[in-house]
Amino acid sequence: MASYPPAQCCTLGTKHRGEPTGKAIKLAGKWDGYLATPTEKEHKEVGIVYIPDVLGIWVNSQMMADRFAANGYRCLVVDVFNGDSLPLNRPPDFDMKKWMTQGSDGNNPHTKEAVDPIVEAAIRLMKEELGVKKLGAVGYCFGAKYVARHFSSGIEVGFMAHPSLLEEEELASITGPLSIAAAEVDYIFPAEKRHKSEQILAKIGLPYQINLYSGVIHGFAVRCDPRKKAERYAREQAFLQALAWFGEHLL
Repeated sequence: MASYPPAQCCTLGTKHRGEPTGKAIKLAGKWDGYLATPTEKEHKEVGIVYIPDVLGIWVNSQMMADRFAANGYRCLVVDVFNGDSLPLNRPPDFDMKKWMTQGSDGNNPHTKEAVDPIVEAAIRLMKEELGVKKLGAVGYCFGAKYVARHFSSGIEVGFMAHPSLLEEEELASITGPLSIAAAEVDYIFPAEKRHKSEQILAKIGLPYQINLYSGVIHGFAVRCDPRKKAERYAREQAFLQALAWFGEHLL
């Protein structure tokens, strides 16, 4: 694997303050989404699909989508968990593997077989209903896997932060530029996995970037504690990393 499966650290973090300004929508009439639309200076016919971590659509991901919209990108956060995302700060004894394979009720798995159709519906909505001609994608933790998997479905440029569950074959299958933001302390995407990912990306020969942020842990790009200077700085720089990457390769 290019990164390990999700663990307790994938739910830990801080809820950020703010009021989301986008709107709730439905994908294919059954899956939830959150759509943030630029009010000015829109990059016409360009959009971003946001594939979240295990916390799904919540205030942190909504406000990040709003920030992409404020920078001109129509941004759709997609509920890849079919209404079964996790709350913040699960206890250490939470059975993450069982939740991944079965869902909270035992009949709502969060495997690639269940998630792929939701991501594909998001891509279709952006391209067929919203008129997006050039599509980027961001994936955080759990969502990073599905950025890699869905270049084949219409994603042209990707960004991921602190990936989990990413297979080497999935990373090797990308067909467009990819940027990765990594944490110095990350048991899901440790140094050996980061270096292996670098080798894979170098072999592909497409534009790539891996930035390592010191003083932060897994999840920092979405769930950091903004009261801590190092975490706040790293979160902001990871967001600017994504913006710069899309500005270079998507526009």
